[in-house]
Amino acid sequence: MQQAIAILDSGVGGLTVVKEVMRQLPREKIIYFGDTARAPYGPRTPKEVSSFTEQIVDFLIQFDPKMIVIACNTATAAALEYIKGKVNIPVIGVIHPGARAAISATKTGQIGVIGTIGTIRSGAYIAALKELNPGVEIVSKACPTLAPLVEQGRYDTPEALGLVRDSLTEIRHYSLDCLILGCTHYPFLKQEIKQVMGPSVKLISSADETAREISTILYQKDSLAKGNEIPIHQFFCSGDPEIFRKIALQWLGEQIELTPIVWQVSNPS
Repeated sequence: MQQAIAILDSGVGGLTVVKEVMRQLPREKIIYFGDTARAPYGPRTPKEVSSFTEQIVDFLIQFDPKMIVIACNTATAAALEYIKGKVNIPVIGVIHPGARAAISATKTGQIGVIGTIGTIRSGAYIAALKELNPGVEIVSKACPTLAPLVEQGRYDTPEALGLVRDSLTEIRHYSLDCLILGCTHYPFLKQEIKQVMGPSVKLISSADETAREISTILYQKDSLAKGNEIPIHQFFCSGDPEIFRKIALQWLGEQIELTPIVWQVSNPS
């Protein structure tokens, strides 16, 4: 039986990683969990996010995956190292792949990062970027209204551009040549972000880079799917399945096999 890549996110944002994995590694089976009932993770405490992430990993591990991908920047910042120590399969997040891509792409060393409150507050991108190149200059900005916009399926509406413009008003005045989309929800708004930031700023999607890292690790471990078996992906969500199905169809271009999971939901204090 084909082992799957398990991908988890606070909601639908990780579908941007799924799309890239499906494009780059079409033979690989994917099991996805979107914690839509408890999204967004950004305003929550690191302890809360870590607890949620562990709960989802415990759920996914029953499917015997060959790798776990934490496709949520907030969860990566809060729980990646803990989850790595908890399971005996490769676990990757989305922060270091995005940081490496930005370091490769920048010509001026002026890099911007946008993300949730939790991701920006953690300083994880600054640490990852400085570890790779201590000389870069980084401007970070939390954009708390953008992930909920995507979760509600309102990313393709007239209001989206206005919200993106409001969120980026401050950061767009810096002389950046790269902007890291430090939330996997943000590629849903890529066109609006590009319109606001202008053509001189290269947008770095951690989703694209994470898919490349998945491919590299599986190749090194000789764990890439073999043969011509067409994978049957499985999707789970903890919130409204109809909204999830609709967004998945729009983003992935195909119907998905979705199972709702009912968990007790706690709200941010």
